Amino acid sequence: MIEERIHQTVRTVPDFPKPGIQFKDISTLCLDPKLAGDIVDELAARSPEGVSAVVGIESRGFLFGVPLAIKLGVPFVLLRKAGKLPAETIAYSYDLEYGQATIEMHKDAIQAGDKVLVHDDLLATGGTALAAAELVKQQGGEVAGFSFLMSIDVLDGEEAIRKQCQNIAILARS
Repeated sequence: MIEERIHQTVRTVPDFPKPGIQFKDISTLCLDPKLAGDIVDELAARSPEGVSAVVGIESRGFLFGVPLAIKLGVPFVLLRKAGKLPAETIAYSYDLEYGQATIEMHKDAIQAGDKVLVHDDLLATGGTALAAAELVKQQGGEVAGFSFLMSIDVLDGEEAIRKQCQNIAILARS
């Protein structure tokens, strides 16, 4: 089962990036090409029909977001921290579970009517994923679904996201 394999492979780093945070290090998933490929296959199988783009959230959302977009045969759109994209951008600021952040997207990355899958590695409070959804909507796109490798269920991020979209794929829960 993919959930068990993910749990066995992901490393938890205590007190990173600050005391009290139990950081889920997914880089260990990339050390196992078979598991990484199976994750991409599972994400693709759980993706909504008719997706026209995958949006990946910096930076760990890129690791599986790019191969997922390739597998689905659709463009991959980067969402990055403020100041990291070279062309004209739109931005959205939001609260994190341990601070604040601003993400940006190239202004021409999403077209009106695009059906977008928002992908990230980890669902915590849902703030980053909902910020990504706001950027998609600002460009005239529709959020068709969300996908995550893992969810920290005690932080209720899934509940916050379900208010926006019912199509949520989570491969492993903790």
